Amino acid sequence: MSRHVAVLMGGMSAEREVSLTGGRAAAEALERRGYRVSTIDADRELCRKLAAVKPDVVYNALHGPYGEDGTVQGLLEILGLPYSHSGVLASALAMDKAMAKTMFAAAGIRCPESVMTTIDQLDDGEHMEPPYVIKPNREGSSVGVTIIRDEGDRLPLRNSWPYGPDIMIERFVEGRELTVSVLGTAGQGDRPLGVTEVRPKNDFFDYHAKYTEGQTEHLLPAPVSTATYQRAMDDALTAHRALGCRGVTRADFMLAEDDPDALYLLEINTTPGMTPISLVPEQALHVGIDFGDLVELLVEEARCDAA
Repeated sequence: MSRHVAVLMGGMSAEREVSLTGGRAAAEALERRGYRVSTIDADRELCRKLAAVKPDVVYNALHGPYGEDGTVQGLLEILGLPYSHSGVLASALAMDKAMAKTMFAAAGIRCPESVMTTIDQLDDGEHMEPPYVIKPNREGSSVGVTIIRDEGDRLPLRNSWPYGPDIMIERFVEGRELTVSVLGTAGQGDRPLGVTEVRPKNDFFDYHAKYTEGQTEHLLPAPVSTATYQRAMDDALTAHRALGCRGVTRADFMLAEDDPDALYLLEINTTPGMTPISLVPEQALHVGIDFGDLVELLVEEARCDAA
């Protein structure tokens, strides 16, 4: 009999809709490859739903809190269900931007300078001279990100901020955005797939630009110097390994406009987008791995870290 795969999707985060899109695409690809597939909308009844479905393996298409921060990974470890993408610790570290930056600095990777505060203390004083970026400490896909270019820009209001109390204020790097996917398999180890430059039609690669067709131009391979291209590949691989990631990750960088050698790592995504316009499938295809192959690889590499 074919293996029974439960595809976890949807979830309770602000990235629910993109998770549903990526989850459906993965489920369809796995069914075409002969797997028996059950799709599960991950809510607070997830444990009961998994017990009812009884899968052999779990494909994790969840994004954001609960799905990408080590929470669902811990549940799957307790249930003894092998799962795709990174494990508990790597997921938790990557989702916590402050902790991830500490790990990246220890590994010798350059990141933009930043300070931590809370939404309640955000307007209590000048934390950093503009321009800077305000980010929720534990969200993905640019959810909640606000660029403050000068003192007249409006700060987020505490009574309308749904993304948790902790906030990172990070120096804004004017320049070009690059991204690198890293794929880990038992046969070939961890390997970066390529470097893409993303050019949004507006001035910021936000949630809308990432997941709306036609809003962003992808240049693959990125039109940068050979040295910059290789450094982005190397830093993405180092970041992937520094956090102990597995499966596939995507590292996002800024290449400073005023210094062509200044490459800054912004973050690493342990469950990167897998929609039809997402960057990871595009980079995989660039090296000869189509979407079906990629999803199947992630399922076949699934495991529990505690086993």
